[in-house]
Amino acid sequence: MVDYDSGAVSGRYRIDSSKARRWWFELGPIRPPSEGRDHSLLIRATRNCPWNRCHFCNVYKGQKFQYRGVAEIKEDVDAARALAAELKTASWQLGMGGKIDRVVLSALINGNPEFYGSDSSDADGVELRINSLVNVANWLASGGRTVFLQDADTLIMRPRELIEVLKYLRESFPSIERITSYARAKTLSRRSPEELKELHEVGLSRLHVGLESGADGVLGYMEKGVTAAEQIKGGRVVVESGISLSEYVMPGLGGKKWSEGHAMESARVLNEIGPHFIRLRSLAVRKGSPLYEQMICGDFQMLNEDEVVSEIGLFIENLDCDSYLASDQMANLLWEVEGQLPQDKQAMLDTISRYLSMRPVERLQFCLERRRRSFFSIYGSLPPEVQEEVQRAASAIESEAPDAAERVNKALITLKQGFL
Repeated sequence: MVDYDSGAVSGRYRIDSSKARRWWFELGPIRPPSEGRDHSLLIRATRNCPWNRCHFCNVYKGQKFQYRGVAEIKEDVDAARALAAELKTASWQLGMGGKIDRVVLSALINGNPEFYGSDSSDADGVELRINSLVNVANWLASGGRTVFLQDADTLIMRPRELIEVLKYLRESFPSIERITSYARAKTLSRRSPEELKELHEVGLSRLHVGLESGADGVLGYMEKGVTAAEQIKGGRVVVESGISLSEYVMPGLGGKKWSEGHAMESARVLNEIGPHFIRLRSLAVRKGSPLYEQMICGDFQMLNEDEVVSEIGLFIENLDCDSYLASDQMANLLWEVEGQLPQDKQAMLDTISRYLSMRPVERLQFCLERRRRSFFSIYGSLPPEVQEEVQRAASAIESEAPDAAERVNKALITLKQGFL
């Protein structure tokens, strides 16, 4: 990853401001972990979520969905292309031979204070311009091969308009090998096979879909806005089009009431879809979400860590498909539960069995340390109040206090507030 470091540069590079109308592009709030690992270029095709009622999600709450026009999206692509050109030119002029690193990034930021400095005449736009530049720099540094279209449901765009955007991206950046996006299953269930095949032909490579659950009771309680049957229909049309499909499942979303049905029905739905990827994203109830209030008032009872792991085991036992199961999200406790189905199923179940066979105090220690490490890997340190909570839990484990499990659970809930 290319990080800005003002002390890493011995020279400065001046941007030719006449080459572009603007030097920023819109960035949405989230992207899948796999797109972050690949440092995808982020292009915002729509703003926010057209549904925005799911109880477990607070990402877009209070934000209005907006449909962006093709011309507006193309302006963002143009801005990204201009930034890419300046970064490449700067690299050669600084003697880096085309390599994009923090030296090049710092040279642009330090050499253009009117764009990126604290004394800029447009101080409110400085952060956006820096974030745009960093996104393009990371993208180029990783090879400039992948693009992710934001926000929550790009497939809600009119097919003709989305096709135009995909073609423009390919024309603007010949190095692109993969274009991906989020999509809602409800939207996909209304698309024809012909529409999706055409989108695939012009460059749409993969779709990330939040299945969350295959149990109608859970989907209804969470106001997911889709049925299990629609999940299957939407998923199948993607698979049949040739577009790679990643389906996300949320262990723990059924709470204590629906845990078994959530696991069994989610596996059944995915068996019928046959996605290329199944991605685990364990439930982390966040403050500000409707589900947090339901949890506080006792209407929703969360599973503890052991119960979530057991539920994942039941889910995997009932999977009968040729998907790759990934555990690439920090909310998951057992990152090691990953592999190709069906051949790696037993190895994944063995990992779960080893965890559950630990002594209770060992499981508490494992959970606290794993969650602490996850938080630390994201933020680099623990805030004092979080550190205190973790230390109290660790002391309770060490002294084998009667309330050790309660203290650990409280610390885990605090830590998981930071997981996206």
